[in-house]
Amino acid sequence: MHSNKLLMAIFSGLLVVPAALVLGGCSGEGGGETAGDTEGMDTDDSGSTTGDMSGTSTSGASDGSTSTSTSTTGETTGDTEGCSFLECTTGGTGDSGAECDNWAQDCPDGEKCMPFANDGGNAWNSLKCSDIDAAPSNPGDACTVEGNGVSGVDSCDSKSMCWDVNPETNEGVCVAFCEGTPENPSCGAGTACAILNDGVLILCLTECDPLLQDCPGDDACLPSEESFICILDASGDNGAYGEPCEYSNACDPGLVCLNSAYVEDCPASGCCSPWCDVSEPNSCPGATQECLAWYEPGTAPPGYENVGVCAIPQ
Repeated sequence: MHSNKLLMAIFSGLLVVPAALVLGGCSGEGGGETAGDTEGMDTDDSGSTTGDMSGTSTSGASDGSTSTSTSTTGETTGDTEGCSFLECTTGGTGDSGAECDNWAQDCPDGEKCMPFANDGGNAWNSLKCSDIDAAPSNPGDACTVEGNGVSGVDSCDSKSMCWDVNPETNEGVCVAFCEGTPENPSCGAGTACAILNDGVLILCLTECDPLLQDCPGDDACLPSEESFICILDASGDNGAYGEPCEYSNACDPGLVCLNSAYVEDCPASGCCSPWCDVSEPNSCPGATQECLAWYEPGTAPPGYENVGVCAIPQ
């Protein structure tokens, strides 16, 4: 599949948090989740990168945090400490105390199985049955949340949740839950299933092109198992090339968090580096960086054959 061991933290453990919460709390305090480990990319003799993404924290103009795994798996190489929005374990359905199954949607009539923060923190870490709004909004429609983005109470229908919530207005947009099973998830055309926060979040997110960064608003285009999807941008005032990062979406759109070995003069365990087009002349910002193919030869999904990332060959 994709070759992304360069990543500090991406989708097998993506912690998603609303923008206000993400920007306010990469300190490891406040009952949030902790940033997990992820592998950097290895390169084979052909120069392509190999490995799976594991651990991304996404955040945007909304409250709440999520750790996601968009049908991707991966190991970690080194600890990423201090961020209260990342949770890099994957699989399962989150907290063992969850009162419902988000795939089966086994709550009583008139209720739906919803992710929420059961510890008063800012990361979705468990599941509960919540009342369905009397006049629910459908996927793609505007919605509101009660309290904050991780309360688990919103105005969306039984098959969706309020996403990308503005922390000042508590307004967002309904995004459909994945259907099927964790092993065989399904989503509508133009979207891919992102399994986040140790399985607590299962969302059909918009597919995108990392070279075009064609996501709506300020979302970043980041990799999932078989494609790229739009994820909340958690970079805040940081996220430029060479700046420290603890998870993939802590970089500005167009960049991704890589292991420090792949970014020149990186002062931390991970730093931001841009995506690049392998069919174009090398334009990477680092003097010793090259545009390394994201996928191994012959494995790129249609449309992603030229996707590369600027990294120092190992």
